[in-house]
Amino acid sequence: MKVPMLDLTEQYQNLKEGIDNAVIDVMSSAQFILGQNVKKLEADVAEYSNVKYGIGVANGSDALHISLLGCGVKPGDEVICPSFTFFATAGAIARAGAIPVFVDIDEKTFNIDPVKIEEAITEKTKAIIPVHLYGQMVDMEPISEIAKKHGLAVIEDAAQAIGAEYKGKKVGELGTTACYSFFPTKNLGAYGDGGMIVTNDDEIAEKMRVIRVHGSKPKYYHHILGYNSRLDELQAAILNVKFPHLNDWSKQRINNANTYNELINNSGLSEHVVTPYQEEHNYHIYHQYTIRVQERDELQNFLKEHGVSTMIYYPMPLHLQPVFKELGYKEGDLPITEKAAAEALSLPMFPELKREQQEYVVSKIKEFYSK
Repeated sequence: MKVPMLDLTEQYQNLKEGIDNAVIDVMSSAQFILGQNVKKLEADVAEYSNVKYGIGVANGSDALHISLLGCGVKPGDEVICPSFTFFATAGAIARAGAIPVFVDIDEKTFNIDPVKIEEAITEKTKAIIPVHLYGQMVDMEPISEIAKKHGLAVIEDAAQAIGAEYKGKKVGELGTTACYSFFPTKNLGAYGDGGMIVTNDDEIAEKMRVIRVHGSKPKYYHHILGYNSRLDELQAAILNVKFPHLNDWSKQRINNANTYNELINNSGLSEHVVTPYQEEHNYHIYHQYTIRVQERDELQNFLKEHGVSTMIYYPMPLHLQPVFKELGYKEGDLPITEKAAAEALSLPMFPELKREQQEYVVSKIKEFYSK
């Protein structure tokens, strides 16, 4: 059996008529930049996030970068973030001229440890970027308290977490801004790049809108240095067709996660496989189903040989990446992060995943460890 990490073909077939018509409508309208589809998606995603404003941008990486600039982060400032995350989190900080300050994660959730944040704050600290990894929100209350105490912005990296909740609050409600990615593999994915920033702050929202159009307001009059980073009208049209299905897809992902848990526990694999931990107060939307295992690389190769696709997010933590060598981090500085990088393995996860596919995946994991 072949089990892909992600298969978007069935999703497209289910929505084919609506998506095809939406694309044709955009082509017929000849309005390709910041048109009605972008405005509708911005309004709908903002409402979904229980905030006032949505600002569509070119991708999730730009969402982070423009958020930092909108929150007043300047060259030389420090921004605290986890090291166990996609490169864009720290890359956006560096692009803003600021310094990423990496702190360790919670061993159970893979998310940034709030206790470590307080220890890392200096007089140069300007913001915190908590990353809601794999679809589960960070423990936000203590982070909000720390930010308030020190006068820091909180920029939620929610690239993997649209629709997730923490103590009944949605992504975006507890941060200064929150950043979404619409990369095709995300829970709400476009057919190319796309991103969005959501916020309740009137001033920051307006500043970010100006930044995304070369810093111009009105057109051709530039008071600040901005960028060309706009959500494409075609992508917004596709996302508008997909968006009403997001909650149902999240429920299907949760059902798939529960099925994996059941199969792994019933297969006697608890000695070898640590299943994802979910905080009781969280609504985890399982962008990824990530287990922890010993002999991770060997298991991945074995599964590949048997037709099962898996992914390692992330094999080298950011604090050990060559591009950040000048920051002076060394192996052993963030032990929990480094342990996660050696043990984490994400199994196939998408709404249309079939139980028989999951049964096959778990049977092959059992076969590996039985040897």
